[in-house]
Amino acid sequence: MPPRTVPLVKAHAYGNDFLLVAADRAPAALAPDELARRACDRHRGMGADGLILVRPTSDGCDTELFNADGSRSEVSGNGIRCVGAWLAEERALGDGAQLAIQTGAGPRPLTLLGRQGVRTMFRAGMGVPEDLHLEQLDVNGVRETVVVMRVGNPQCVVLGPATPDRLRTLGGPLATHPFFPAGTNVELAHVERPDVVRILIWERGVGPTEASGTGACAAAVAAAAYGGAARSVDVRSPGGTQRVEWTREQIWLTGWAELVGRIEWLVE
Repeated sequence: MPPRTVPLVKAHAYGNDFLLVAADRAPAALAPDELARRACDRHRGMGADGLILVRPTSDGCDTELFNADGSRSEVSGNGIRCVGAWLAEERALGDGAQLAIQTGAGPRPLTLLGRQGVRTMFRAGMGVPEDLHLEQLDVNGVRETVVVMRVGNPQCVVLGPATPDRLRTLGGPLATHPFFPAGTNVELAHVERPDVVRILIWERGVGPTEASGTGACAAAVAAAAYGGAARSVDVRSPGGTQRVEWTREQIWLTGWAELVGRIEWLVE
């Protein structure tokens, strides 16, 4: 039997990239986790940090997110914006349009703020931080103070220097630490000024990434709660700067996403 093709959309937000596929066009012979592992492979597939199955609804869509290693994730702040950019193009949405993106962590509202060339800017409601507190964890024989919480998904923030060497030392061990039975995303967060936080990211099921929407939210919350930062900050990662506002109602995340291309992937 000749290989069939699966239509994929490649998109990214600040270098955090995703493959998007309409759920009714995904190959029935491949389980979603296997589809994610094969499609996200940087050398043998299309390459991405994750794969999102999309089921359109009248006011947005339902989504399922899988990391590059095939593990399931609840939500991605950058991923929902990538989906939003796809829907905005498909539906010819204009400024001010609102979308309801259903995720494994519940609904996430998106407001389309405008376009800058190929980029689509959104403000997203990311919920409220849950179970926010400090923990002392042993990592490589050293006791580390970390800030843990859920922002729809588990997060572990280490305040202090955000250097590549420190990320290599702490990222992997914390992401798979026994304290987090389902694994966790890890951010190193350095408060440069009260309104600027610089981060490096190690994502659960992926490894180092150029950006993370939920990671930016978690870093901003941790920096405000325990690092002397304001509750409205620019969060700078290797992929660029996102705006995070932590209000009484929820965390608001503002940033862009762009579509990279449409792919007809050959699948055996």
